[in-house]
Amino acid sequence: MGSQRAHVILPHELIEEIDLVVGPRGRSAFLVETATAELRRRRLLAFLQNEEPAWIEKNHSELGAGVGAWVKELRAEGEGRLLRGRQKGKKTK
Repeated sequence: MGSQRAHVILPHELIEEIDLVVGPRGRSAFLVETATAELRRRRLLAFLQNEEPAWIEKNHSELGAGVGAWVKELRAEGEGRLLRGRQKGKKTK
């Protein structure tokens, strides 16, 4: 990600407080970190306030037979990979 200078005016007291925490050489990194966290927080709040459902059943056809069947299938796939891995290990010894 590239960078760009931005002229930002902050109250003198705020700059002093930031400097006490991160030092004058850490201002930019602190402001980037703070702005990033605030934008993330605002996106999350907007998502949570959205009336549309986050989960749309038609987008999850793998659950058509029910969640229990899907979980069993996942477990079987995992166990199958473990068995194949063990078998490969025995062949190479």
